[in-house]
Amino acid sequence: MIRIIRYVLLSIHFIISCTLGLIYGLVRPFHPTNSRWCAQTFAVIGLPIIGIKPKLVNTHNFPTDRPFIVAANHQSNWDLFVTGYSVPPRTVSLGKKTLKWIPFFGQLYWLAGNVLVDRGNTTKAMQALDITKKALTEKNTNIWFFVEGTRNHGKNMLPFKKGAFVTAINAGVPIVPVVTSPYLKGFSLNNKTNGQAIVEVLPPIETKDLTKDDLEELMLNCRLDMMETLGRLEEQCGK
Repeated sequence: MIRIIRYVLLSIHFIISCTLGLIYGLVRPFHPTNSRWCAQTFAVIGLPIIGIKPKLVNTHNFPTDRPFIVAANHQSNWDLFVTGYSVPPRTVSLGKKTLKWIPFFGQLYWLAGNVLVDRGNTTKAMQALDITKKALTEKNTNIWFFVEGTRNHGKNMLPFKKGAFVTAINAGVPIVPVVTSPYLKGFSLNNKTNGQAIVEVLPPIETKDLTKDDLEELMLNCRLDMMETLGRLEEQCGK
């Protein structure tokens, strides 16, 4: 019964939030603040419905004087709510081109100014990375990457994709790792509560003086920092 009630509430929330978001996006399409407004709207209402209490830690690590790239882990579709709660100002995300065709949400995602990537086409994927570079350097917009490239379903972290790190080096902007604690273990819409999800912002990793020769080391250092934090948060949450 709890699951059914939650699905009904989530459906109502989805329809109303997407409708409001589409109107908001049509009034000022592709504005860099649209994405954060939409993400937090989904999160603030969605998290209580699915029974997760968020905790955002160390937001002072988000730079305020320059654009940056967020490197985040990706557990499930519920990240729409969990990580949406933590999106900083003037931040858009990188997503699969196929998202554009999801009714209501896809159009909202596009109008919110997020960058859509055709990962099956190397040329178009590289063009999308060039767009993100221009957004960083010319529009003072931050870019949110799920650096694993897909959902890990709460099973540790998958190997990182290079896109976020290549873009950061090319643009000379810092990478800010953002780690969400494992929240899928024991998660069920039939539970009265699904515990707490901690989202921790780690100190920026500078890339200003780095070249492509430093790419592998940069990825490794970022991954080690995120893995260490993930393990600590797992212990802290008891999952």
